[in-house]
Amino acid sequence: MTDTLLVTSTEEGIGKTAITIALAKATQKAGKEVGYMKPKGTRLQSAVGKTRDEDPMLARELLDFEAKMHEMEPIVYSPTFIKEAVRGREDPEELRERVVENFEALSADRDAMLVEGSDRLETGGIVDLTDADIADALDARVLLVCGYTTPGDADEVLTAADRLGDRLAGVLFNGVTDSAMDELVDDVIPFLEGRDVPVFGALPRVQDLAGITVNDLARSLGADVLTKEASTDVHVERFTVGAMGGKEALEQFRRTRDAVMVSGGDRSEVQTAALEVSGIKALLLTGGFRPASAVLGRAEKEDVPILLVQSDTRTTIDRVEDVLHSGRTRDPKTITRMQELLGDGVDVHSLLRLPE
Repeated sequence: MTDTLLVTSTEEGIGKTAITIALAKATQKAGKEVGYMKPKGTRLQSAVGKTRDEDPMLARELLDFEAKMHEMEPIVYSPTFIKEAVRGREDPEELRERVVENFEALSADRDAMLVEGSDRLETGGIVDLTDADIADALDARVLLVCGYTTPGDADEVLTAADRLGDRLAGVLFNGVTDSAMDELVDDVIPFLEGRDVPVFGALPRVQDLAGITVNDLARSLGADVLTKEASTDVHVERFTVGAMGGKEALEQFRRTRDAVMVSGGDRSEVQTAALEVSGIKALLLTGGFRPASAVLGRAEKEDVPILLVQSDTRTTIDRVEDVLHSGRTRDPKTITRMQELLGDGVDVHSLLRLPE
């Protein structure tokens, strides 16, 4: 019988994809035949549902898993799909059968299946296919991946655990900062376990898994890189908007870290202010306006890349926010690093029910 683990999360960009594929790789390493599935595709190229979901493609490549995209990702959860579902034009029972049929085909002759869930537990509710519903349909155990900042985050974990019920295998915290780790381990995890919520471990935040590289950001936005010498391998985790005067902007920029600054390409005083602080790792200029040569020269000297897009600032901000939240730094190196973290901080054999 195939052992099935569904990996879901309480928020976007928490490392769910890397964890899912890394666990599948660990299963392979133990000599087991493993498969992968992502029932609902939400990383879309267009509203009508053309998928750009790289997760199944990466899993197929790294696991040497021969399956077609539509088999691994049977439902494209696009805005158009959602509208049709709300209008009653999608049959929940037919969708459920489609997921189950694809799962059965993919899991044939497999010892284990890793199923990647959605970024949020409520996704799929309009067609009765939340991750909790899918876990029931596939008879899957569930690993809940969570972030942690303050003890108040335990509320969300308890709510999710209640929703998943007996299907919950346990919780895994990921991307925990050094400053928050002691409180999580000493206070919050014992509290959760006292409420019968198993916790498999807490993985630290590491720089090479945080945010996305400037190069990935440029590629995702279709931006031109204007600085030829400045490195685009640096990571950014957030963005800040240069919408004020130079002096006010400088004060704002000094309070941020690992950020990309978004402003109009004609705002030289804001761009200059951004280049004066260490927390701004890149400049993203909008409207198709190239910066002054002095700004370009200063950026090259400070090794701060400058990107240029044709879209307006508001549109660009929305796109940057989407890219950062989707966590599009998924590649083989990411999976290898996550395998190392899991090996150091989690009883993977127990989680995956593997022999010692």
